[in-house]
Amino acid sequence: MKKTVLLSSILLTSIFAFDLKSIATEVGKNIPSTTNQSQNKSNLDNSTISSGLKEALKSGVTFATTQLGKKDGYLNNKDVRIPLPPNLANAETLIRKAGGDKMADDLIKSMNSAASQAAPKTADIFMDAISKMSLTDAQKILNSGENGATDYFKKNTTDSLKKMIKPIIQSSMKDNNVAQYYDMANSFYQSSAKPLLNNSAISGLAKNLGVNTDNSSDSLDDFVTQKAIDGLFTMIAEKEAGIRANPIEQTSSILKQVFGK
Repeated sequence: MKKTVLLSSILLTSIFAFDLKSIATEVGKNIPSTTNQSQNKSNLDNSTISSGLKEALKSGVTFATTQLGKKDGYLNNKDVRIPLPPNLANAETLIRKAGGDKMADDLIKSMNSAASQAAPKTADIFMDAISKMSLTDAQKILNSGENGATDYFKKNTTDSLKKMIKPIIQSSMKDNNVAQYYDMANSFYQSSAKPLLNNSAISGLAKNLGVNTDNSSDSLDDFVTQKAIDGLFTMIAEKEAGIRANPIEQTSSILKQVFGK
């Protein structure tokens, strides 16, 4: 009897061990090898990588222009919100202390509204620039970090993009009365806030706080245009990072091939 029980136990143990081995073998077949994945990505040619990077950028442009093109898309996004121009921003505290809250807020809102109005109209310019971009260092860009393609795109196209986009921004600024609000805020600064600096105590405090008392104005058009473009690039970078990190964002075969883990 004892021998029978012992033989049965040995037999069951052998069968169980065999089944576990079979299961492990089958599971192993279905688990992608990390080494193979790395090799597959390193074997991608520059043309394939370039196509994937460009598609990621185009996806980013669509995301950026759609999100920022919404009503208050810039204004309600702290990462891209356009502040007062430098010559007023450095004295913003004084302007508001002197009762200029509404004028400052109106100017900020008008600039951000102009940028949001212009954003969708810039999409074709961005898309065209991406299509024409030569990514000779595609492999390097692919491995350069979560915003590698956006950084490369920004570095190599910002100047040309600015020239093409500026007229769109200027038109939107006109529609949103940006110049009018700027003149009102600037006049208020000159008449109500700046005189406070004649007080030696306030003047000394202002300088200690880094307030710029020089009211020379940079081009308002250039300022809003640059900030609008910076905001678009910020959102494009956000989308690129998402595509790199999240398989759900890899919505096409080329994106999966280039960015898939």
